[in-house]
Amino acid sequence: MIAAQERLPRLLALVPYLLARPGIRIDEAAADFGVPAGQLRKDLELLWMCGLPGYGPGDLIDISFDEDTVTVAFDAGMRRPLRLTGAEATALLVALSALLDTPGAGDADAIRRAVAKIEAAAGQSRPAGVAVEMGVREGAATAGVRETVQSALRAGRALRITYYTPAKDELSDRTVDPMRVLFVDGRSYLEAWCRRAEAVRLFRLDRVDEVEVLAEPAAPPPYAEPTDTSAGLFQATSEHAAAVLVLHPDARWVSDYYPVEDVEDLAGGLVRVRMRYADQAWIVRLLLGLGGDVEVEHPAELAATLREQAAAAVARMDRAPVNRL
Repeated sequence: MIAAQERLPRLLALVPYLLARPGIRIDEAAADFGVPAGQLRKDLELLWMCGLPGYGPGDLIDISFDEDTVTVAFDAGMRRPLRLTGAEATALLVALSALLDTPGAGDADAIRRAVAKIEAAAGQSRPAGVAVEMGVREGAATAGVRETVQSALRAGRALRITYYTPAKDELSDRTVDPMRVLFVDGRSYLEAWCRRAEAVRLFRLDRVDEVEVLAEPAAPPPYAEPTDTSAGLFQATSEHAAAVLVLHPDARWVSDYYPVEDVEDLAGGLVRVRMRYADQAWIVRLLLGLGGDVEVEHPAELAATLREQAAAAVARMDRAPVNRL
């Protein structure tokens, strides 16, 4: 079943689209709207029932068919195409700018042309004095790593990398068989078969300290499957440990930024969530950064580790020399 929120915008766009293309083939129009021809026919049958108040035969949209083509004979006032509001135009420009800054994503010239057309069409709706700029850009070192990785992919060569793992705060040397470069959540990653782990791994390119293309060919095993990133990089399962956290108002962003379960609003703007994690060192670092804006209700071992590390940090600060002016 087609959701109403998906169908309504198509119905509103269909009449001005067909007015501009009298006699268009139904299968061609369906391809332009990205729906099967049968679904478009159902949309056209519904449009026959739409029109002006009174809703008599002379008030309804009139559509004529000639074998497999369609023409709008009476538009019932639905001649004007949909227009972007200022907020919609700005959101679209931001998204296109992000795509333009994405390494290797899409046709850059086509994206620039689309941006120019939207800016011209937005006209007075476009907010004045607004500069669209991405907050995070790929650094020169990361760009160099990406170019080396992509050259290895094109040549079908293995790589030797030195990789920093922040959860363990350590560097490791690995030999990997590249599979692809992908862009997820604003970051570039190398997906490769890691020979040390004997599994597929994702390596964030800005955490690759050194990279070397090897003479030997890349040979990921046939059972090495690409990672499904459609739901984000971390996909929690019942096998992962779970922490029950109470987030204060200044830390509620955690429930929006990370996958959480069992969200419960509490008095005073607090929220209780269940958050799964694969690495305890990672969640300890996250929660320490939140300071007093988070309380750990479960597990007790995690709460104890946080108290110990926080106390150790305070002790180090007390021992630190004081610089006097």
